[in-house]
Amino acid sequence: MSEKHQLTLKDIAKELGLAVSTVSRALKSHPDISEETIKMVKDYAEKHHYVPNLLAVNFRKSKTFNIGLIIPELVHQFFSSIISGVLSASNDQGYNVMICQSNEQVDDEKKVAKALLNSRVDGVIISLSNETTEVGHLEEFLAAEIPVVQVDKIIETFDTPKVIVNDFSGAHQAVTELIHKGYQKIAHIRGRLNVHHSNERFRGYAEALAENGMVYRDDYIKVCDYLNQEEGYEFARSLMEGENPPDAIFCVTDLVALGVMRYLKESDIHVPDQVGVIGFSNWQLGEIISPTLSTVHQPGFELGEKATALLLDKINNGLESPNELVVLDADLIVRESVR
Repeated sequence: MSEKHQLTLKDIAKELGLAVSTVSRALKSHPDISEETIKMVKDYAEKHHYVPNLLAVNFRKSKTFNIGLIIPELVHQFFSSIISGVLSASNDQGYNVMICQSNEQVDDEKKVAKALLNSRVDGVIISLSNETTEVGHLEEFLAAEIPVVQVDKIIETFDTPKVIVNDFSGAHQAVTELIHKGYQKIAHIRGRLNVHHSNERFRGYAEALAENGMVYRDDYIKVCDYLNQEEGYEFARSLMEGENPPDAIFCVTDLVALGVMRYLKESDIHVPDQVGVIGFSNWQLGEIISPTLSTVHQPGFELGEKATALLLDKINNGLESPNELVVLDADLIVRESVR
């Protein structure tokens, strides 16, 4: 075998005449695999540099005490709070965290996932990119008996533990508050149609309207690709320059809401008297701008802590343990952007 070739489970299985699943279990010292087979597989793997030499000792013990964390953005207050929660819970249990960024792009997500797989991490926590619609690159971890936990941005059909906030409830609270404060024409700048939490926030928006005898208008729904200030600004312009401008805008994130607020301020449209605005995430910037931004709080640190607890449970007790869904509360914070 060429020294430049990256050794894979399939390579080892072919050379030793074993099933890929047997090789995978042997590398993890699974009790169903004989000691003789475990030794043969590990000796071959070490001889052919299946893992870096610096991990050899831990490799023999089947654990590296490293876990991977894949998030869409590093420089992002909400994801930074998730990172802090993961680091806190991991360090308490003697684990190191290898943090990777997908840049909200599925190709980058696949690259960093492959790097973590080759690094023999003991488990992975991931918040999926906005582009991710299939999870073959993550199923490779499960095939190698490496547990995966999804946090915040998930795919429901991917059978792993999941930790999310109650996006439906948070959105429902926000829109109900707008209605109770007298706003009647409520627009929604939402996230992509394929993203679970974006759909849940839209569902909360739509049901709050329906419960109050109102129906959303298609021209009041704008769909973001990037969830940034620029989209918030441009969608606010489109909404307010339309034939029937709204008197309130519920935004999928605070960053989008900040763009909305900037457009309204530049256009001399008074918040909250003329237009009410509510975001989602509870960024610190929302407390600094004027008027201050009403928002739905997401407990990022707690999401990270709980995701880590679920992952370590899988690492210690095996993939056969139940895949738990944990839903944390999302609470409305009313500030000056709502009358």
